[in-house]
Amino acid sequence: MNAPTGARLSARARVGILVLALVLLGGGATAYTLRAASGRQAAAGTADAGFTLDGGAALYARDTASGRVARVDPSAPGGRVVGGPSCDRFHAAGPTALCLQRRPGVPARSYALVLDRNLRELRRIALPGIPSRARVSASGQMLSWTMFATGDSYARSSFSTRTSILDLRTGYLVKNIEQIPLTLGGRRHHAPDVNYWGVTFAADDNRFYATVSTGGRTHLVEGDMRSWSARALRENTECPSLSPDGTRIAFKKRVSDGPREPWRLYVYDLRSGREHPVAERRGIDDQALWTDGRTLAYGYGGAVWSVPADGSGAPRRLVSGASSPAAPS
Repeated sequence: MNAPTGARLSARARVGILVLALVLLGGGATAYTLRAASGRQAAAGTADAGFTLDGGAALYARDTASGRVARVDPSAPGGRVVGGPSCDRFHAAGPTALCLQRRPGVPARSYALVLDRNLRELRRIALPGIPSRARVSASGQMLSWTMFATGDSYARSSFSTRTSILDLRTGYLVKNIEQIPLTLGGRRHHAPDVNYWGVTFAADDNRFYATVSTGGRTHLVEGDMRSWSARALRENTECPSLSPDGTRIAFKKRVSDGPREPWRLYVYDLRSGREHPVAERRGIDDQALWTDGRTLAYGYGGAVWSVPADGSGAPRRLVSGASSPAAPS
């Protein structure tokens, strides 16, 4: 005997209600997951309350264990106070910080986060590739970053980079500076293998120095933002870092063709044209930082080290389990 029509309708209604509830619950769960992922993403670019860029002589670095920015403090546990955003590369100067974050997934993607003195996010730029170098000009108005498009080391014979420059005064972003007119050996140079990396800015926020690779050789180039031009100054100069007084450039020089520690850290005098090695004899694959007019800091072997820029003294470990030093005074 069939059930009454009203009972059948009631059963159908109950099934419909159950299906609707499952849909709503599923949608709610999806929405919650998306909100949670968004929250985690936002948290990755957020510093703890009270963790800011110190206006003094504090040194900052990326804490290897947490992946977050830390303030170096010898009196604190582990020699640091961890409280900054999560970054794969970090640099700061003036009122601005630059944080490069690797995003999960394939192909490799990242974010460039522009942060204020309180390490609050001002702008987020999606990037292809793997973070490699980050620099902020002394005024905090000019930013540059380099991403590996393929490969993950300058020691490899096959890699490709993409270097960008952002002017915070105008908001203008040059996504890839490879198109800048380049003069090499007194002539305009055109080649499909041109790669730039490791920008460092002069105090006028117009001139900059960088590495250009072409034809199997690296060159130090001087760029001009206003005239949008660049000229090669000398060979075998990588990852330049301009001194605070604008007279010297710290750089890594290739001293061996082998894969094991092929570089040494040198300082080049722009006025005299002379160069000298610093007391650090190990192979440094980093863009050195001038912590003042006399001292360089750099990452090596999972720690941040310092050495006098004039070639005297000896390397000194500043903090273990750290990289990407910055001195935003």
